[in-house]
Amino acid sequence: MVRGIIRPIGAAVAQALTLALSMAGCAMPVSKLPDLPADLVAAEQRREQIAQLRKYYGELHRVDTIAFRLRTANVADCKDWVSAQIGLYAVTPRSLPRKYQSYIAEALNIGWMRPTAISVVEDSPAANAGIVAGDEIIALNGELIPLWGTAGWMGGWLKANGVKPVEVAVRHDGVDRVVTVTPVMGCAIPIAYTVDADANASASDTKITINTGIVALAETDAQLALVIGHEMAHSNLGHNDKKRWNQLLGTTTGAAVDVGILAGGVSTGGLFARQFGHFGALAYSVGFEREADYVGAYYAARAGYDLNGAEDFWRRLGLLAPATILVAKTHPINATRLVQLQKVTAEIEDKKRRHEPLVPDLKYVSVEHDPAPGDAAAVKF
Repeated sequence: MVRGIIRPIGAAVAQALTLALSMAGCAMPVSKLPDLPADLVAAEQRREQIAQLRKYYGELHRVDTIAFRLRTANVADCKDWVSAQIGLYAVTPRSLPRKYQSYIAEALNIGWMRPTAISVVEDSPAANAGIVAGDEIIALNGELIPLWGTAGWMGGWLKANGVKPVEVAVRHDGVDRVVTVTPVMGCAIPIAYTVDADANASASDTKITINTGIVALAETDAQLALVIGHEMAHSNLGHNDKKRWNQLLGTTTGAAVDVGILAGGVSTGGLFARQFGHFGALAYSVGFEREADYVGAYYAARAGYDLNGAEDFWRRLGLLAPATILVAKTHPINATRLVQLQKVTAEIEDKKRRHEPLVPDLKYVSVEHDPAPGDAAAVKF
């Protein structure tokens, strides 16, 4: 009822403002603009939404493919955060955000009655069993897959099942069959692909986020593998915990200074605690980023990506965001990251020639302390 009252009031305010501006002599368009039928505008809007959704899920398949290779090739580094995976992403219109539901079926050619595979990773267990994008995925070991929360349900089911073979009921071109899929273990950290033109990525305590701007910037899969590998390295090396620990140490030190000054009769209002905490959070930030670049390169190489020439990514980022050429507050400058990648690529190639394991030279890889309380702040790319 409140919304019903607010909307007419808002429209009345807008009309009154328009009238007031016209009376005040505010400049107005003078051209005779053509009438725009609402149905034509709505039809074009729908076409653009469908095109955008197709583009998004095409790019999501690229991200899923690279992420699957990275997860399975580097599963040992993810310690206990692992899960069984088959390289398949299935959805129904009901399982996706409501804003997509009016045109998702048309955009992706999927039905409402059964989950449909919209991404199947090449050479994954699902692909090797003969499942292809567009197949309807009906049941796992005879258990019907729900139409709501489809991807999350399948992920939880596979995690509980482990690497035991799974009988997957599939409908391909209207023909039902059952195929056997044998899952593999991989890193389980979720990867969210977000519509955001900003060329950025981040790793929080709970997930990795890759922006569409990064995928547009990465010309090759090797370059995108470096970005995703970089964020995986942040997670596996505990950089968020280390940053929070440094922030806590800084805040504690600053609070001691505040107390000392207060003892002299002057209140700082916690100024030093805040400032020292800020400086603590930034401590070693550039070093953490270089470490994530270093380990992430190894992750990409283990997954089979050729890193020769991939350093051009940093030149492209500089053209898009010139500040990254000179500014080095929380991240290394592009030139540093480019030269380091060239050195690391040569290091990896030398190990390959010597038939040595691709193991990065790390002395400190675990968090030796209890993580400080925090809000899961993200380490950004």
